Amino acid sequence: MDNSKIKSTVMKALEKENGILYLRPTWIARDFLKPIGRLGLDEHEWDLGDGRYILERWFGSETKADTPTGPDDEGLSYLNIEGEEILLRDAIIACGPEILGGAYSKDHIDLGRLAKLYDVDTRISYHYHQMAEDAALVGKNSKEEAYYFPEGVDPGPHPEGFFGVHPYIVEQQKQEELLLPHLIDWNSDQILKHSRAYFQVLGEGMHLPSGVLHAPGTALTLELQENSDVFSMLQAVVNGRKLSKELLYKDIRKEDREKYHERVVFGQIDWDVCGDPYFYENRNTPPIVIEETRGEEGYEEWIYYNTQKFSGKKTTVKPGGTFLSRDKGVYNVFVWQGSGRIDGHEIEAQNFDMDEVLLSHAKAVEGFPIKNTGTSDLILFKFFGPDINEDVPKLKKYKQG
Repeated sequence: MDNSKIKSTVMKALEKENGILYLRPTWIARDFLKPIGRLGLDEHEWDLGDGRYILERWFGSETKADTPTGPDDEGLSYLNIEGEEILLRDAIIACGPEILGGAYSKDHIDLGRLAKLYDVDTRISYHYHQMAEDAALVGKNSKEEAYYFPEGVDPGPHPEGFFGVHPYIVEQQKQEELLLPHLIDWNSDQILKHSRAYFQVLGEGMHLPSGVLHAPGTALTLELQENSDVFSMLQAVVNGRKLSKELLYKDIRKEDREKYHERVVFGQIDWDVCGDPYFYENRNTPPIVIEETRGEEGYEEWIYYNTQKFSGKKTTVKPGGTFLSRDKGVYNVFVWQGSGRIDGHEIEAQNFDMDEVLLSHAKAVEGFPIKNTGTSDLILFKFFGPDINEDVPKLKKYKQG
C-alpha cells in the first residue's frame, strides 16, 4: 500500500474513532528460552514446533525484532482495522502530526519507545544492552529499560534478578581478571557468582540504564524501554542449556571482535552503575500515586519514571466507576485486568481485539472518560515516549560516603 493510501485510510479511522486506534497483538518467538504460559496463549500457540517459543508480546511497536529466523515483520505492530494491513510504523510516517501532535512530530519521528510483556521459565542470560555510542557503531539505538512486575501472577521458579557486579570488583579494577575467563571458556553459568541478586517484588519495578549487566528473573515482566533490540550475552549456560557464543558478539562490529576478541565487551559496560554499592536503592521503582488523580472511583500511579527517555502509568478504575483521563501527549494502552470503555470504545483484558489501543496526541490532551463496566478493578497501563512527561519523578540518589 502506498503512502497516500495509508494516509487516507488512517485519517478516516482517526476521524471515525475520534482519535483512538486499536492495535493487534504482536508476538515474538525466541529459541534460547521457554515460556511458562502467562501471555494468554495456549501451548499449541506458543510452542511453534521448530525450537522457537513465543516468549514476548510487544505493544505499540515500530521496532523490528532482531531474531534470526522470524518473519520480516516480527516485532512490528499493525493497526486493527478490518480488511487492512497497515503497520503502526507506516501509519506514523504517513500521519505523524495527526498521531504524534504537530509540535511533537517536528522533533520526534516516531513514538520512541517499546513496551513488552515477557514470560520465561528460567532466568534470562546475564547480558547488557549497548549504550548509545556503541549501538550506533552497528546502526542501532541504545536500550535503556525499566520493569514492572504485575501482581496476581505466578512469579515462576526464579523470581530474582542479578544486576551489576559486586562493588569491590569495580573498586579494585578486577573486571577482566574475574569475568574474562568465563567468556573465554564459555562453558558454564558461574559468571553469576560475581553479581548480586534481588527479589522481584510483585507490584514494584526497576529502572536500568543501558550498559548495565543483568540477568532478569522469572516474574512476569512488563517492560518499557528505548526502541531497540540490541544486546550482548555473557552467560554461556542457562538452565543446563549452552548458548551460542555468537550471542556475545551479536551487536559488536566485526573489526572490533577480531581486534579485541572477548575483551571488547569490557569497554561497552557502564562499570560505575554496575559497581554501585547502592544499586538497589538507586534503581528500585515502587509505584508513586499521582495525588491529583486520586478519587473515589479511580487513580493513577507512576510505575516507569526516573528518566526522560520514556515514562508510564498504571490506571485503576473501581467497579462501576468512571475516571477522567487527561495526559500531555500520545501514548498507547495495554488493558491488564477487567473490562470497560475508553471514550466509548470497548476494552477488555485478555481479548486480543480489545486490549491494546493507541491514543493520539489530540485525544490524550483533550481528555476522556474511562468507564469500568465489570465487577473487578479495571487496570490498564499507559506507555509514553521521550519528552512527554517532563514532570516524571526522579529517585533520590544514594551515594557512598
